[in-house]
Parts: sequence; C-alpha cells; structure tokens
Amino acid sequence: MAESKTKSRTFSRIKKRVVSGQVTQYNKKKPAKSHCGGCGVVLPGVALNNSVITKHPKTQRRPERQFGGVLCARCSRETIKKRARQ
Repeated sequence: MAESKTKSRTFSRIKKRVVSGQVTQYNKKKPAKSHCGGCGVVLPGVALNNSVITKHPKTQRRPERQFGGVLCARCSRETIKKRARQ
C-alpha cells in the first residue's frame, strides 16, 4: 500500500521487477528548466537545481536586470518599452 504522501503526482512512479513480482518506486521529479513567462523560451543564465543555487551568492542566482529570471531579454525589452510609452 502506498503512503499518503506518495499518492499525489508530485512523485514519478516507476515499476521495478523483483523476484516476488512488481514493486512501484516513487521518485521526486527533477526541476524543469526555467522558461520565459512571455514567449516560453528556455531562460539562459538561470540555475536548475537547488544544490547549485545555494552555493552561489544571491547576485549570481539570476540576472540582475528587470524581470531577471522571469522574462527573456526580448520580452523584457518589449515590456519596458510598453510601460514607458503609456
């Protein structure tokens, strides 16, 4: 019987064959790459996993410009232009 914490789809399910039959293993999903909130492009310069992120100072964890780590350079440029023209 599965534990209640593994019933959600937070964990990926992998069926393994053992001598007695099949066993379901529950593994945590790895974090996905960061994507732009506007166009969906993969963001360069944004670290993937927490073990890498925590070893760096805050200024190196994401770009230091406006919308850094949220929008790509092109979308952030367009957003800033739109806000300036209002």
